[in-house]
Amino acid sequence: MTLLPETTRRIDEIAARAQSHGRAPSVALAVVRDRAVLHFAGAGENPRPDPKTQYRLGSITKTITATLVMQLRDEGFFALDDLLYRHLPGTPIGGVTLRQLLGHVSGLQREPDGPWWERNPGGDVDGLLAGLTYENLTGPPFLRYRYSNLAYGLLGAVLARVTGQSWADLVTKRVLDPLGMKRTSYLPVEPYARGYVVHALGGTLHEEPRLDSGAMAPAGQLWSTITDMAKWAGFLADPAPAVLARETVDEMCSPVTIGDLESWTSGHGLGPQLFRVGERVYAGHGGSMPGYLAHLAVHRRSRMGVVVFANAYGFDGGISIKDLSLRALTTVLDSEPAAPEPAWQPSAPPRGEAAEICGRWWWMGREYDIAPDGDDLVMTGPHHRTTFRREAPDRWRGSTGTNEGEILSVLRSPDGTTPKIDIATFVFSRDPHDLA
Repeated sequence: MTLLPETTRRIDEIAARAQSHGRAPSVALAVVRDRAVLHFAGAGENPRPDPKTQYRLGSITKTITATLVMQLRDEGFFALDDLLYRHLPGTPIGGVTLRQLLGHVSGLQREPDGPWWERNPGGDVDGLLAGLTYENLTGPPFLRYRYSNLAYGLLGAVLARVTGQSWADLVTKRVLDPLGMKRTSYLPVEPYARGYVVHALGGTLHEEPRLDSGAMAPAGQLWSTITDMAKWAGFLADPAPAVLARETVDEMCSPVTIGDLESWTSGHGLGPQLFRVGERVYAGHGGSMPGYLAHLAVHRRSRMGVVVFANAYGFDGGISIKDLSLRALTTVLDSEPAAPEPAWQPSAPPRGEAAEICGRWWWMGREYDIAPDGDDLVMTGPHHRTTFRREAPDRWRGSTGTNEGEILSVLRSPDGTTPKIDIATFVFSRDPHDLA
């Protein structure tokens, strides 16, 4: 797939304007789809942007930490509703759950106590846990959204405790290697962009230190490139089963909380941030560390995404990295023609029990239709579409759609025929006049 020339021109303009008006040493912006870079727009000379140059991810790292948590949940290491003290016994804040930590609804304060962790050498996990007090809880969980870097430091401690492996080793073995993200690393590997604070008065550059975050690494340590982040965006849109099942990534991208209750334009899932722009919802995350900004946003339905890096600790002129990213992605989706629908293919004739269920059904005077879809069945009707998957004789469960999770039971007559079906206590009949 290639973008239209007018789309690429507009993306180039967005990147150049952000770098110039925001006074950033460099901006690297890419439109990505299906794990590949469709268009790269670089602006600035410090350094000259390149898709293979590393920048620091900051809190985009949290989406990878969350993926590790969900992997281990799926493998039975723990449940998301486990209380923290079950895995970190003795902690004074152990009454929060892993789910609450993932979704930033634990009530924990934003940062760990002590010097600013982003700009000081990180300590170890034992030191992080020893510094916790009950006062780190600012309020009861699930009352409202409260973003917490500390929460992700604690999730990293849980991962290390239950596996006996370091967070860095888990990231490499369980996520980066399977996805072929060879240029994503714990520490910077040349070529990488130096990070700067741009002085507001003279526009001079002050290079920031690149420190190991230690126990807080799960919240913001990783370094990566545009090409590797294209793979990560592709994973969020179209998961790789070797890393995480699609159903689990769907769960991660479902809202746990809404960040702004007035406008509902931002929320948080189990790791990813959620951004609503018009009628679209994007999944991804922003990130910042001293000297660096980063943002990733993906429109999962179209598998289109945007990755943006800058080696400055902020933009001038009221520009934000999030607004830049969302504007670029929305521009692409608004400008590009929709992908054509897959060609229609005739279905194989239904067999066995499916053949008995397919056809027209009626409920309260309204007509519904059940048709085969491979080994599944699809039911359509007024404001209704459900895919059902067979679980046992005369028992199907909704896998997607209106009746997801509900049971379709075949109600057989004494002669073995199927005049009726029951879906979550709603009885459908072959007879259009049967309203019982």
